[in-house]
Amino acid sequence: MEISVELLKKELEAKKIHLSYQRLKVLEYLVQNRIHPTADKIYTDLQKVIPTLSKTTIYNTLKILVEADLVKLIKTEESEARYDIDVKTHGHFKCESCGEVFDFAINLEALQLADLKNCRINEKSVYFRGFCPGCQ
Repeated sequence: MEISVELLKKELEAKKIHLSYQRLKVLEYLVQNRIHPTADKIYTDLQKVIPTLSKTTIYNTLKILVEADLVKLIKTEESEARYDIDVKTHGHFKCESCGEVFDFAINLEALQLADLKNCRINEKSVYFRGFCPGCQ
């Protein structure tokens, strides 16, 4: 199913989360810019449209959207957090040269997890680093 702002608005409404103008703009940005942006990138780009926007508003909005499972927080480096509008299971590949993050399909069910049978898994993520075709 294609991700749309209208669908996300309905999900926010169903979860009783108020849709402010700023939250709407962040959602629209994430739907239109599937680049796994950082909060700073979102802030920089949206401040051109909303000059009164603050970084605090961006961080608070992203926190609400992540907690509502409408946006996924991905940590590509120890100190770098990026945001993904696609919350379905998939992997990420980050180019070590240009920094671009790519999505790729994965089948978590195909993984052999027998050695983890007594573990409680809270999060599943697949992350690769290397060089994209344009940077090789």
